[in-house]
Amino acid sequence: MNNLRLLLVSLLLPASMTVLGQGAKNIVFSEVLTGNETSVVDEYGQRQAWIELENTSFTTYNVRGMFITTDRSVLQPMSAPERISRMSMIPSGDERTSLGGRQHLVLFCNSNPAHGKLHLTVPVADSAAVWVALYNGNGVELIDSVSVPALAADCSYARQADGSWAVMQPDKVTPGIETVAGNKEKAKTGVDKFKEQDPHGFAMAIMAMGVVFLCLALLWLFFSLFGMLMRHLDTAKKVVNKQPIKPITKTVEKTAEVAHKTGNILQEGFDMRGVDMEVYMAVIGMALRQYEDDVHDVESGIITIKSKDTGWDDEYSKMTHWHDPVRPTDHNAPSIPKNPKLQ
Repeated sequence: MNNLRLLLVSLLLPASMTVLGQGAKNIVFSEVLTGNETSVVDEYGQRQAWIELENTSFTTYNVRGMFITTDRSVLQPMSAPERISRMSMIPSGDERTSLGGRQHLVLFCNSNPAHGKLHLTVPVADSAAVWVALYNGNGVELIDSVSVPALAADCSYARQADGSWAVMQPDKVTPGIETVAGNKEKAKTGVDKFKEQDPHGFAMAIMAMGVVFLCLALLWLFFSLFGMLMRHLDTAKKVVNKQPIKPITKTVEKTAEVAHKTGNILQEGFDMRGVDMEVYMAVIGMALRQYEDDVHDVESGIITIKSKDTGWDDEYSKMTHWHDPVRPTDHNAPSIPKNPKLQ
C-alpha cells in the first residue's frame, strides 16, 4: 500500500508542478515607477518606487512565494538557494496576493517587509535605469523581465495592449488598473473573449465532449450503413446461387451457343456458291432438334409394362374346346363322321 501511495505521489507531483508552472506564466510586469513624488502613498504615508503585476489570464492565481529582483547577477549559472538569497520573496498572508483574472497588484520597493505584506526590500534607484525580473517560487524559472529606462519624476514605464512598452506621463499613470483604458479591450481576440466568458473552462469541456460524441455518432452511422449494404450483397449472392436459377442460366447459355453455331453454318452456306440450300436447312433442323432434346429432362430409362387379360386361359374355353361348334346347315359341305368311341 505504501509503495502504491509513493507511486501515485510521484506521478501526480510533476503534473501539479506543470499546472502551477503554466499558471505562473500568466503573471507579468505591467507598469514600473521609479521616481515617486506625487504618485501612490503607502500605509505609512510614504512615497516609494513601485512595481505592478498583472494576471493576464481569466483564472485566479496566487503570486505569494514568487521572487522579484533587480540584480542581474541572478542570470548567471548558480544554485537555486544562492539565487534566492539575491531576490525578494512576495510574502503570504495577504488576500491581495491572490490575483483574479485581469487583476493588478502594486508592490512597494526600497521598503521594509515589516510595514506590510506588499512591501519588498528590492532596491530601485530613484529615476535611474533599472532591470527588474520575476522568478517562480522554485527560484530557477524566469517568468518575466523588463529593462526600465531612466524616468522623470512621476513618469512610469508601462506595457501596452500589443505587448510593447512605453513611457507614460504622470497624468497617464494608472497603478492598480489598466494602463490605457480601452486599449486592451480593443486588442482582445476571440480566444481572449471566450476565456473571459468561460474562466473555469466548463463551456470548453462541454464543447470538446460534444465534438467527440458527434464523431462517434458519425462513425456508428457509417459502419451501420456499411454493414447493411454488405448484408444485402450477401443475400443477393445467395439468391443468385440457388438451384431454380441454374437451369434457366444453362438454357440461356445453350440457346446462345446454338444460335452462334447456326449463324456460322448459314454464313458458310451463303459463302459457298452452288451448294443446295436444303442441306443447310437439314443441318439447321438437326441443330434445333438437338437443342430441344438437350433442353428436356433426361429420361430415367425404366420401361413400365402393364398386364392385360386376353382370356386365353379362360375356364370356359377349357371345358368347351372339345365340343363341336354350332354351325349353320350347309347342304353342300361334306358330313363329318361321328367318332364311335364318343357315343
